[in-house]
Amino acid sequence: MKKRALVLVGAFLLAACTAAKDFSSPGLEPIPGSVTYGGQPRTKLTKSPPGSTFPHNFIDQWGRQVDETYMIQPDRSLKIVHREFRPIRFNR
Repeated sequence: MKKRALVLVGAFLLAACTAAKDFSSPGLEPIPGSVTYGGQPRTKLTKSPPGSTFPHNFIDQWGRQVDETYMIQPDRSLKIVHREFRPIRFNR
C-alpha cells in the first residue's frame, strides 16, 4: 500500500514539474513601488529564460511590506503573478 502511494505521489510531482507555464493571464495591476509601475523597465532581462520568476519586496505608502513575484514573458516583459501584503513588525 505504501509503495502504491509513493508511486502516485511521484507521478503527481512529475506531472507538476512538466506542466506548461501559463502566459495567458494578464497578471496583477502594478502599484506604487512595483517594478512595472509606470510601465515596463527599459532594460530587458536577456539571460533569464521566459517563464522564470523573481521576487521583489518593498514598503508601500501605507507602511505595509509588499512581496511580489514577477514572471518573465516570452517577449521579455514582466508580469506580476503574486502579491502579498504583510504588516511591518518591529522587534522590541
